[in-house]
Amino acid sequence: MRASDKAYEQLRDEILDGAISPGTLLGEVEQSERLGVSRTPIREAFARLAADGLAVQQRGRGTVVTDVSLDHVEDLFELRTALEVQAARLAAARISPAQADTFISLAARFRAASHVEAGFVPTDYYQLASSLDTAIDEAVHNDYLANALRGLRTHLARVRRLAQDNPERLAASSNEHALIAESIAKGSPQLAEAATLVHLSQSLQHIQHQQHPRQAAAV
Repeated sequence: MRASDKAYEQLRDEILDGAISPGTLLGEVEQSERLGVSRTPIREAFARLAADGLAVQQRGRGTVVTDVSLDHVEDLFELRTALEVQAARLAAARISPAQADTFISLAARFRAASHVEAGFVPTDYYQLASSLDTAIDEAVHNDYLANALRGLRTHLARVRRLAQDNPERLAASSNEHALIAESIAKGSPQLAEAATLVHLSQSLQHIQHQQHPRQAAAV
């Protein structure tokens, strides 16, 4: 792996995991010493983070990790709705019998995961959700849409921290994902669209409630 790739991937993972918080100034010298690479790969890594929208290069200050605010989340969900609803519809319309079996299996795993008392943990849920994302990408047969979704998911990974890994919400979300998987497995674009819209609406409402409980309750 090239030094710049190594630096980029580590910094990216740390930003997405929250180990490097929003607003953090990324110093070239500091990160070069910490990651054990020269400053040139670090500059290349910073440029890629900026292209991803995970950092911004500010004149006179340097490279700063971008913030994740409720305003950004709402904008993000507008794009997420357009892309994920279309992906769910296309996956349901184009799914093969072999792929249908994959979605049936995923639906069963999501249903099992919906029981909070079973000790289901957030990392397991996110891995399962990632498996569903991959299955949808493969069923869609549209590289342009799949690539757009992959870029979007980079930012969604940061949004998860705003949801605070609430067990009850994760349980409900598991059932919502199961319904999406079941709808796609049945080959029903209409059901897949409806299930996806319900999930996205519930997810956004939960994040809004976590950020502004009183305002969300009033709505």
